[in-house]
Amino acid sequence: MTTFAELGLAPDILRALDEMGYVTPTPIQEQVIPLALQGADILGAAQTGTGKTAAFALPLIQRLLPFANTSTSPAKHQIRALILTPTRELAIQVEEAVQAYTKHVPLRSLVVYGGVSINTQIPILKAGVEILVATPGRLLDHVQNKTLMLTQVNTLVLDEADRMLDMGFMPDLKRIVALLPAQRVNMMFSATFPEEIRKLADSILNNPTFIEVARNTAAVNVTQVVHPVHHERKRQLLAHLIKSRDLRQVLVFTGTKLGCNRLANELNKLGIHADAIHGDKTQQERIKALEAFKAGTMRVLVATDVAARGIDIEALPFVVNYDLPHNAEDYVHRIGRTGRAGASGEAISLVSEAETRYLKDIEKLIGNPIEVVIVPGFEPGAADVPAYQPRPPRAEHPVERSAERPSAERRTPRAKPAASRDTLFDAPYESAATPAEDTPALVRPRPQRQVAALFRSPVKSDSADQ
Repeated sequence: MTTFAELGLAPDILRALDEMGYVTPTPIQEQVIPLALQGADILGAAQTGTGKTAAFALPLIQRLLPFANTSTSPAKHQIRALILTPTRELAIQVEEAVQAYTKHVPLRSLVVYGGVSINTQIPILKAGVEILVATPGRLLDHVQNKTLMLTQVNTLVLDEADRMLDMGFMPDLKRIVALLPAQRVNMMFSATFPEEIRKLADSILNNPTFIEVARNTAAVNVTQVVHPVHHERKRQLLAHLIKSRDLRQVLVFTGTKLGCNRLANELNKLGIHADAIHGDKTQQERIKALEAFKAGTMRVLVATDVAARGIDIEALPFVVNYDLPHNAEDYVHRIGRTGRAGASGEAISLVSEAETRYLKDIEKLIGNPIEVVIVPGFEPGAADVPAYQPRPPRAEHPVERSAERPSAERRTPRAKPAASRDTLFDAPYESAATPAEDTPALVRPRPQRQVAALFRSPVKSDSADQ
């Protein structure tokens, strides 16, 4: 069995790994680290949770050891390595790992991302860092403000590159790459590598070595199960599973931000402590929710796929797909939050009839059928309250029912009262041009009244007054 020492890592790095409890490298680490130490460009494909962060961070740190120093001068601490991630959570996670790996090495690192004030990041950048972890948007903010320089970067890492493309970061990536030196080491990592990623790799990497480990497959130590259920009973089934099985630290994925908030609120009403995390939450709200969830003080964390790539919780036991993802590859990312680093986990999917097509795509991708278990009392096809309830038929009007009564019981219709007569109104029309003498006074035309008028005669001008 290979050890980290046999991979050629420096003693100070091995010391940090030993303190963290790292014993043997994972398959992706075992293949990537030796090549990266030699400065080769790498295109790495491995499912999430297999140790990609250490695979690129450890050789990166070792190659920067010649620049390590304890000087206080910013000129001695220039950005030598740039690691780009698609989400804030993943950026924080990667930088925390870098800090742990460099515990006994005088190299500085920093993470910059949006959602927080840029002014808190500027002083640290001015003091100097060797390793910068960033999201593309915030990195370009600093470039525009001229608060950092990328001219000394010798290593570029793109982590979760497929998610960057999904989130529309391609224009930003092109701008960033154009700012970097042409001579550099490039590494690109992701759990999935569609054709678009290969095209991106061709434009950035130089004759890369492709390393693939368990691509698009779920970890063998993750138990997967599908519970068919009517879509309107998903919330009740989720609450039933959590309470009946006393589940703790449950990460639940929904398809939308609105659904994420609603589900968290409904679970709290049912006495299950839950919170939501998605792109519309502020960074402080997201950090607070993650910390509470990691500490175990929060029972359920409801998240969208944006947060799926950045949640790294040691020995996370349960992941629930409340809504199946439309993209089968996202399913692999989601359930990869559990069963990490050799730990066991369980992935539960609540599947309605309308989602069976997505389930078929997932099973085709991972190459295995997922066990289907019907929970008693939550059989699919029926809901407690149907989506539409027709109105009860209106009571028939008594008049309408009269036709069904015997003729003897029918009421004789009342005679309508005679209309009032008006001799003047009913009289034929006669012209009023020459009224007769016997025409009533009230209809005779009134004589025109004479109105007096005062006219002012013109006044002749007096030449003497001009």
